[in-house]
Amino acid sequence: MSSRQTLSSSSQTAASRGGCLIRFMLPPIAAVCIGALLMVISLSTTMDPVFAKNQKSEASPAISPIFTPEVQYWASRIQVWATAAGLDPNLVATVMQIESCGDRGALSRSGAIGLFQVMPYHFSAGDDPYKPDTNARRGLDYLSRSMDAAKGNPRLALAGYNGGIGVIGMRESTWANETQRYVYWGSGIYAEAAGSAYESPRLQEWLVSNGTYLCRLAHNRLGINP
Repeated sequence: MSSRQTLSSSSQTAASRGGCLIRFMLPPIAAVCIGALLMVISLSTTMDPVFAKNQKSEASPAISPIFTPEVQYWASRIQVWATAAGLDPNLVATVMQIESCGDRGALSRSGAIGLFQVMPYHFSAGDDPYKPDTNARRGLDYLSRSMDAAKGNPRLALAGYNGGIGVIGMRESTWANETQRYVYWGSGIYAEAAGSAYESPRLQEWLVSNGTYLCRLAHNRLGINP
């Protein structure tokens, strides 16, 4: 009789005695019953509210649904980058939204580069400024420093990101017009994202004002289907 047939015969014998793993010659008090063990596992994973909560949390999106598809494309990376920088993923997504709309190849007239529109002098020798991980690391390091200087105030941190950390201690009325506009768009979008909104009037306003063209470039570069 083959070993497979022997195993089958032994399994049938075990099944006739209740399906327990007595083949392993464990003491009766330590014998483990497969059916009972599976039932315990099934009940614990189904009924444990902590387990259910954790499963739900893992399935949750990394960023708010208000952001455009081009930014959503980077959602999982945004979560990783934000965690590494100690920042709220929705704040990181807000900066990406108004800086590049997710266009990794973006280049501004002032020379700002990539997803987070980082100025060239923030990169080290040997850096590829268009590489998403590198661009994020340099850009979010500056955003993190801005947040520290702003003592956790995201509005002021956004001003520092755009106008330089030095503007954080200045009166808003002295900020450059570009910085004032940047803070208007960014603080509004971030507030709606952080507030669990399902749509963002401020983001729609930004798109109408100057964002649609930026997002079209990102859309084409990323190859997102219409």
